[in-house]
Amino acid sequence: MTNDQKDPLFVLVKSLSKSEKRQFKVYVGRLGVNADSKFLALFNHLDKSESLDEELIVSKGIVKKQQLSNLKAHLYKQILISLRLSPLHQNVRSQIREQLDFATILYHKGLYKQSLKILDKAKTVAKENEENNIAYEIVELEKVIETQYITRSINSRADELTIEAKMLSMKNVLTSRLSNLSLQLYGLMIKSGYVRNDKEHTVITNYFESKLPKYDWNILGFREKLWLYKAHLWYSFMVQDFLSCYKYSKKWVDLFYENPKMIILNPVFFLRGNHYLLESLYLIQDKTKLKLTLSKFEKTIKSDDFPIDDNIEVLSFQFIYNNRLNVHFLEGTFDEGAYLVDEILAGIKEYKNRIDDHHIMVLYYKIGCLYFGMANHRKCIEYLSKIINNKSLKMREDLMCFARVLSLVAHYEAGMDYHLETQLKETYRFLIKMDDLHEVQKEMIKFLKNLGDIFPHQIKDEFRKLHKTLKQYENHPYEKRAFLYLDILSWLESNIEGRPVADIIKEKSKKLVR
Repeated sequence: MTNDQKDPLFVLVKSLSKSEKRQFKVYVGRLGVNADSKFLALFNHLDKSESLDEELIVSKGIVKKQQLSNLKAHLYKQILISLRLSPLHQNVRSQIREQLDFATILYHKGLYKQSLKILDKAKTVAKENEENNIAYEIVELEKVIETQYITRSINSRADELTIEAKMLSMKNVLTSRLSNLSLQLYGLMIKSGYVRNDKEHTVITNYFESKLPKYDWNILGFREKLWLYKAHLWYSFMVQDFLSCYKYSKKWVDLFYENPKMIILNPVFFLRGNHYLLESLYLIQDKTKLKLTLSKFEKTIKSDDFPIDDNIEVLSFQFIYNNRLNVHFLEGTFDEGAYLVDEILAGIKEYKNRIDDHHIMVLYYKIGCLYFGMANHRKCIEYLSKIINNKSLKMREDLMCFARVLSLVAHYEAGMDYHLETQLKETYRFLIKMDDLHEVQKEMIKFLKNLGDIFPHQIKDEFRKLHKTLKQYENHPYEKRAFLYLDILSWLESNIEGRPVADIIKEKSKKLVR
């Protein structure tokens, strides 16, 4: 029995839409000999199956056991070829690549003039759409052909192609260095989260400045600017400069709106830019701009000319629901956001083969926070447990840490203090192991640990003391991130005043109007 959720072929077949399945059968049936082929029989079997059972496939006589592996590989390849031919998966980039393939075939047939004509048109389209990597490939092939197709203009043509290749190469190298830096910073962010002290801040800053290439702003195109903004954005996130996060994510998104054709060509980058812009607005607590930007974002991706594919659907789902939840967190309208839970769970189920565990856990954490704000602490614990108990998950450590701290608070609020002492020890050990113990966490654990020794009439005074202690960290450069995961101060104020935490946050929300 194969794990069907891990088998590439099964996952690919199940990801196909009705139109894609229909096109595959048309593609296979273009030759009569394929009508009864084994790979088509395997496709039809997998299409109707809820799971992948290799023993059943063999027992049905579709293929012999020793041939199954090769047949699966062949079917996988045929499906990809069919998808490549589908108009749904055609874009400017694939069209340019196709023209380059045609020109290469003509070159090998010795039809140099025809090949150069196609290459010249393809190169123009590539440059217009800033597809500089493909443009460079085209120029390199032009150089090869020009050495065999002699014309009177060979001297000027040689100079022209040399200059062109040099400029494209320079742009590609700059883009590569900026994209490498952006990717490396993103990897550090996922693994370690934000910087935690001056030493880490200095290390990251030195790393960023040493890796940031020198550039001339006047020659930067769309892609170079995009990767430059990305690199600055990830650096800003890591050092917790959230105003700079807003600045560079805004530049990122504006770059697309200034070049609308790039939205169609690079929809994933457009989606991600908007997500980081929305997240930045949440971090600086500008709820007015957050709601306006989210509304504009949703309107754009629902427009008729916005491209649609499986990847875009999944990313749109993640980004929209993450930020819808953030709006309710800022406004304190937890009950009003309760309807989102069923929609999120339905989306996770629908896209389970295409969303990685990390992003699912982020959604679970936010659902836990939503239930905490609704004072449904048992439900909060239920979703946080999905994160805490996921032993095999390699994810952002700070999310794991704060899930445990919030779980402790939820257990206290739910009156489930019979497990509290054991959880306190486990959480403390976990934070020490992760090297992620902050002053805010220390004070929270110390408070919860001492609750058993506090008389009921003293509890409010203890809440006030903790509030005063934590208040000093609210704008601390390295401690403030704790308040981004859980509004601890509002929780303390709700206990001091004897009011729901949602009411406290709603009152604060009124002061956030900018």
